[in-house]
Amino acid sequence: MASLNDDTEIISSINITPFVDVVLVLLVVFMVTAPLMMKDILEIRLPKVSHGDGGALQTLGVAVNREGQILVNGVLTDEAGLQEAAQGALSQNVDSQAIISADEAVVYGRVVRVIDLLKGAGLNRFAVQITTQ
Repeated sequence: MASLNDDTEIISSINITPFVDVVLVLLVVFMVTAPLMMKDILEIRLPKVSHGDGGALQTLGVAVNREGQILVNGVLTDEAGLQEAAQGALSQNVDSQAIISADEAVVYGRVVRVIDLLKGAGLNRFAVQITTQ
């Protein structure tokens, strides 16, 4: 009969990897739910007025993906659909604006064409979305 002291050792360390995984999951859950809870906790009720400045500003989200396809508010469309969306936004609010996002691999002329289509529809207020490093 072999003794226990031959090749076996007592494991005296603790594996903390599962603990770290659980803590990170809980952190993400709290980060997502905290803003939702704060809205209810603060109980802010905005005042109501009978005379406003005409309503909220209409923003049109325009994106050009890597293949050069146009998306308006996340929906794939063509050039005519882009112009219709711009005219529809302008009919709701004359101060409508567009935020243009384009993949860095898109040809420069394609982005200029999108800007030209927006201006042709009468929408002259736009911005180009970028990210910083």
